[in-house]
Amino acid sequence: MRFRHPDGSTVHLAYCTNVHPAETLDGVRAQLRDHCEPVRRRLGRDRLGIGLWLARDAARALINDPAELRALRAELDSRGLEVVTLNGFPYEGFGADEVKYRVYRPDWTEPDRLSHTTDLARLLAALLPDDATEGTISTLPLAWRTPYADDPEAARTAHAALTTLAQRLDALAELTGKSIRIGLEPEPGCTVETTADAIAPLTDVGHDRIGICVDTCHLATSFEDPGTALDALAAAGVRVVKSQLSAALHAEHPHLPEVRTALAAFAEPRFLHQTRTRTAAGLRGTDDLDEAVTGRALPDSTPWRAHFHVPLHAPPAPPLTSTLPVLRDTLARLVGGPAPLTRHLEVETYTWQALPAELRPRTRTQLADGIAAELTLARDLLVDLGLKELP
Repeated sequence: MRFRHPDGSTVHLAYCTNVHPAETLDGVRAQLRDHCEPVRRRLGRDRLGIGLWLARDAARALINDPAELRALRAELDSRGLEVVTLNGFPYEGFGADEVKYRVYRPDWTEPDRLSHTTDLARLLAALLPDDATEGTISTLPLAWRTPYADDPEAARTAHAALTTLAQRLDALAELTGKSIRIGLEPEPGCTVETTADAIAPLTDVGHDRIGICVDTCHLATSFEDPGTALDALAAAGVRVVKSQLSAALHAEHPHLPEVRTALAAFAEPRFLHQTRTRTAAGLRGTDDLDEAVTGRALPDSTPWRAHFHVPLHAPPAPPLTSTLPVLRDTLARLVGGPAPLTRHLEVETYTWQALPAELRPRTRTQLADGIAAELTLARDLLVDLGLKELP
């Protein structure tokens, strides 16, 4: 979906396909047929943006066979789909029964991460619509905090990899005329947990093609104020490459037994749900939600937020809620001003099948309805901010 900003520029809205498990190229094609095109039809649009997730094997298949890449591009066009952004955070196995810490490997100290991201940049340059010259890719925020923090060479190795990537992106732009940018995506528990943590490594790299991806669930989970965060990034000269529109789980009164019970229903075995609370002494947290709800790992006199991407249009029932207000405030700062701070927005609720059983979609139809409802909410927010939806 495309929107015209009052300054005349185009803002793209997509939804991320990592909600649909696929490790192979055949699986990606099935996503387009079974999920993405039906969502487009529900929205009544001739064209729908998708934030494509290409696992390692799918990406390598496309790199190794230019004919397959041309065929994928043609299929996107025929199904009314377009790609201006990729999710390069998960490397493989994102649809596994247990993902947890595995999603952070390989990290930016490992050659495979640089190789994979380079592949993604080359693929995105070929998949961009004919009238688009800019693409973006989100990636993990350097590494999970351990063992990175214990390795004195880790920061130097990651810095060198990002510098090499920037050089490759420069060469790609010169070769193709397509400008691809990479955004580190701060996430609780990682080396770069907050937007503030991103400033030092990104200014050290000092290259316009390497910036930040602001995920509004992660921002909220770490209790960051959107205005303060975005002002600090701007002051440091860090570019917001893209933003993922997502909402975290919020518990206002975690000391109450009924709140603990409600939270426990969201503790599940597939993904990590890092949980945070803000105290007078600073941010406190656990790596997963079950650690918080089953014991005394977190103070419970202040609200808790958990890294669980809940559907934007359907907040959990009381006594829980979502951090949709943080998304609204962030979006207003990103695209509500005289010029957009980013032009690529991506709805990223990948946890539909990890929701409590009674909230999960039972059929493809129900999932497509839910994704379409999320995109409709995001579209309405953009229109309310003065953007005009384009055909």
